[in-house]
Amino acid sequence: MPKTKKEELSAEERLNLIKRNLQEIIGEEELKEKINSGKEFSVYWGTMPTGSISIAYFFPMMKVADFLKAGIKVKILLADLHAALDSVPWEILEKRFKYYERMITLILESIGVDTKKLEFVKGSELQLQPKYFEDTLKLSTMTTINDAKHSAAEVVKLGDNPKMSGIIYPLMQALDEVYLDVDAQFGGVDQRKIMVYAREYLPKLGYKPRIEMMNPMIRGLVGVKMSSSMPNTKIDTLEEESEVIKKINKAECVEGDPENGIMALLKFLIFVMKKDKGETFTIERPEKFGGNKVYSSYEEVEKDFLEKKLHPMDLKNSVAKEINKLLSHIREDKKIHELHKEAYGN
Repeated sequence: MPKTKKEELSAEERLNLIKRNLQEIIGEEELKEKINSGKEFSVYWGTMPTGSISIAYFFPMMKVADFLKAGIKVKILLADLHAALDSVPWEILEKRFKYYERMITLILESIGVDTKKLEFVKGSELQLQPKYFEDTLKLSTMTTINDAKHSAAEVVKLGDNPKMSGIIYPLMQALDEVYLDVDAQFGGVDQRKIMVYAREYLPKLGYKPRIEMMNPMIRGLVGVKMSSSMPNTKIDTLEEESEVIKKINKAECVEGDPENGIMALLKFLIFVMKKDKGETFTIERPEKFGGNKVYSSYEEVEKDFLEKKLHPMDLKNSVAKEINKLLSHIREDKKIHELHKEAYGN
């Protein structure tokens, strides 16, 4: 079993946990200095309580688990005001917030994380402070429309005639780092332009730049990435076992080509968990097709897949079994079904 307590890990081990599977770190030398100093280090990850949560949330939560194991203080910002700026009706924000808080907790529990070490923060509780509003106005006097649009382009749906809500979005996300009082922000690589904006503009207000850590974008079951607007690209965390199997069976997975969502689930989710638990991954198949095969690493699976020794359907069946096992803890929670119905009406 891997060491999990801060006092059992060296600075190098903590740093390796923090960096595992990240695509990019802006301020990596600052990160090394912070970890080597032994002082408390804090990071935040933010999300808007918008659509129903899919298994894509497991990917950032795997990193949250790494941060916690490395002894980092983690804050999860449920950005209700950002959701409103992104067109979620104001009257259902609180319902969405409650659903997101419980669902994220259940996801972390399902991957074996002690959620007592975690702090949830509601965006409006810090973003409606007078000083926060004042700083937002100050930033608006320094930021051009073009810079704001450029920063928000990959995160906010701007269109040809963007609303002011999309323009102020990156300004607020930059200030969240300050008002959450953290050393670093963690997000997907699609957040990069906003993170670069924060590094450039926060010092103009007299605040220190933060370390920015980014996950790679994970491929969807169909197409390039998982998308809330395209149900076939993602698996909802509350979907029935049969629906999970159906979606995975329909997923794009060309024999010999590892660039697909099924392999991404293996690499960034299933094998990370297996490795930490000291477990293996089994492909179950009839004897006439080679019988069961046990793998100890993702690289072993990828090698067989590239050499076409592993058929996509055998891979899909085994991945579907693992995903359904992972989602069982969530499906069994009665409260989350109630909260989902209140938040989305179904």
